[in-house]
Amino acid sequence: MLPPVVALIIVFWKKEVLLALLMSLFTSEVIAIHLSNKSSNVVIFDGAIETINEIVAVFSSPGNVRLLMFSLIVGALMALMRYSGGVTATVKLFINKGIATNKRRTGLVTFFTGVVVFVESNLSVLTAGIISRGLFDKFGMSRAKLAYIIDSTSAPICILILLNGWGAYILGLLGNYSLPSSSINILISTIPYNFYAILTLVVVLFTILTGKVYGPLKAAEETLNIQNDEVSHDVPDSKARYMLLPLLTLVLGMLAFMFWTGNGSIVNGSGSLSVLYACTLACLVGYILMITSGEFTHQQIIDIAFKGMSELLPLVTIVLLSLALGSSLQTLGTGEFISGLVANNLPLYWVPGMLFLAGALISFTTGTSWGTFAILIPIGMPIVINLGLDPGLVLAAILGGGVFGDHCSPISDTTAVSAVASGCDLLEHVKTQLPYALFCGTISFLMYIFVGYLSI
Repeated sequence: MLPPVVALIIVFWKKEVLLALLMSLFTSEVIAIHLSNKSSNVVIFDGAIETINEIVAVFSSPGNVRLLMFSLIVGALMALMRYSGGVTATVKLFINKGIATNKRRTGLVTFFTGVVVFVESNLSVLTAGIISRGLFDKFGMSRAKLAYIIDSTSAPICILILLNGWGAYILGLLGNYSLPSSSINILISTIPYNFYAILTLVVVLFTILTGKVYGPLKAAEETLNIQNDEVSHDVPDSKARYMLLPLLTLVLGMLAFMFWTGNGSIVNGSGSLSVLYACTLACLVGYILMITSGEFTHQQIIDIAFKGMSELLPLVTIVLLSLALGSSLQTLGTGEFISGLVANNLPLYWVPGMLFLAGALISFTTGTSWGTFAILIPIGMPIVINLGLDPGLVLAAILGGGVFGDHCSPISDTTAVSAVASGCDLLEHVKTQLPYALFCGTISFLMYIFVGYLSI
């Protein structure tokens, strides 16, 4: 448990995520050296070397490399749409057409964009964020509020409507067990029991419709600390198609590539491959629109693209260190340790609630919901088989806990992508979203205990 504790102490003490991740990774590697009985008088040096090796090892996974490339290319895409004048023109178009004429309508546009694009969580966050950034600036709403809305819409909707990579991944994990009904039926039966996802979506809608915000998010709304280089209205408007066509290419391209990589099945497609291909294609469309307009030279467009990438380098570095830390903690067994603590000597009706809590702790401390599912489903499903518990309830608790912890975690790559898409500082996003996540998570935990008591 020490490495994630080190990360959290440094995050809240120094307000520095990169240092927190680096020191947490170093701590994990030093512990791993000690446990392997290879410790020596130069354990600090050995730990530093292994820390570097763990970071390098991130690039041995094609999926990790695709995520890092995607995060950089997103920066280029957003810069092309912004500096072409497409974002400003789209904001004016939405206002003139009556689509977004006030704060409430702008929030609803953001919410429903995230809901409609449920194929992949990163795509959902990215699409909603790109569409709404200029609108939020126009109506004086903070980027922290935008980050909260898109982050708290994308993951919950993806875990409820599982016609995506998440669904395929979970079905694959369930396929290893002789469950009382088919895996797909069990997956569908989780929907009414996924209390955290449902509550989170309800609270987001409440926030949008009433305009009421609380805690750190209220302070962020009052200060409106918008980064100067992200204010789209500094760029004169041109044509809305400079933003809308690349964005449409991104969404449709994602669907097409999911279908292609899944050999005719969107559900079985590769999310990381598809989002990378689609984002690259969207950049190409943006480049063609700008070069054919006659207002930009090839070199100007390339410079804009690299400027966009450079703006996201700090966040991409955070994603890199998060991936390295997640891998190191998996080797160390942090997740298994937490789940073991929770799973032992419990009354049966506590099982769903404690699996939810275990999922929250694992995803919070490791920064990954998918890794949480991989740890807890092999624990939860044998309990279902041996003790005759409701598989839908148990699985829903695991899935909800994974998303809950991921929402709270400052070392989650999903949290970083949400900050990228909204143009919000990462720590500000974590701080402003945390009270909302804790509120929904606490109620969900109590509901799992209550439902478990009634049904078990």
